[in-house]
Amino acid sequence: MSRPGGKGGSKTVVVRDSGGSYGAALQKAIYTPFTQETGIQVKVLNLDDAPLLAQIKQGRPQCDLINNSMMSHFKYVEQDALEALDRDRLKSLKSAKIPDNQITDHAVGHSFYGQCIAYRTDAFGGKKPESWADFWDTKAFQGARAMVHPDGDLPELEFALLADGVPADKLYPLDIDRAFKVLTRLRPHIKKFWDSGPLPGVLLSRQEVTMSTVWDGRLADLQKQGVPVERQLNGTRRQFSGYAIAKGAANVDNAYQLMDFSLRAESQANLVKFFPSNPSSPVAYGKLTDEQRNASAGAPKYYDKGFDADVDWWLKNESAVTKRWLEWARG
Repeated sequence: MSRPGGKGGSKTVVVRDSGGSYGAALQKAIYTPFTQETGIQVKVLNLDDAPLLAQIKQGRPQCDLINNSMMSHFKYVEQDALEALDRDRLKSLKSAKIPDNQITDHAVGHSFYGQCIAYRTDAFGGKKPESWADFWDTKAFQGARAMVHPDGDLPELEFALLADGVPADKLYPLDIDRAFKVLTRLRPHIKKFWDSGPLPGVLLSRQEVTMSTVWDGRLADLQKQGVPVERQLNGTRRQFSGYAIAKGAANVDNAYQLMDFSLRAESQANLVKFFPSNPSSPVAYGKLTDEQRNASAGAPKYYDKGFDADVDWWLKNESAVTKRWLEWARG
């Protein structure tokens, strides 16, 4: 259980997040207002899964609250590395109407990121790609492509199947053989496999590719700089990020307070002002301006065009698919 200070004696909480522009946005939108409201200081740790898991196993986690992908949280649960949540201590679950499928015994989803199509608007003579079938159509939409490397995200088998006519609600369980057959058709046109969020934008900016898969929030800065890029949200793959409490956390009470604060609809909406986040709370969208709402892949007008990654399927199959993907890419 929690060590001394875990029952409210301490006035600090240590949260793990991924840093960068996202971490800076969290500081402004959530951590600073939380400290103003509660007097609890937020310390930030940017740490990868392996060292953090090692600390938890030794019974000495450096952080209390973990902000990570829900898939990572499922992996932590398998390692017995998370506290079971007391939902009664999270009032925001009800007030923010967090969807039931984003509330688990050990973690709660606060937002999602979408993987979608990015393209140069000046590349196709005014035509716009509308689907993954268009992404695969190198005659009508000429030019090189970029897709994700497993170091960046889950292999994009779903997009291959959608391009081949599989309906979004019939994707899982994924037909792996069929997906790789479709990927092989596109392989000669794939110039680069990206392993970091900014890289698709760089490739598009340099005109090294005309289309790439991309995390949906990554084009906003380029568009402000006048780079002619746009996203297509049809067939977006959604993956949620969420909060969990490290097993053996020193400041459990404070971790619950920060988690509850962060899950408020107001907090989720506030984050959108500083970072292109897609809140899990449907209530949050009502607190955004029309412009902010329409920029979000979570807006009602886009949501039904995408699908949720099946975390259970990927947990069972990720290592085998990744191994096959690496062999395929070397091809």
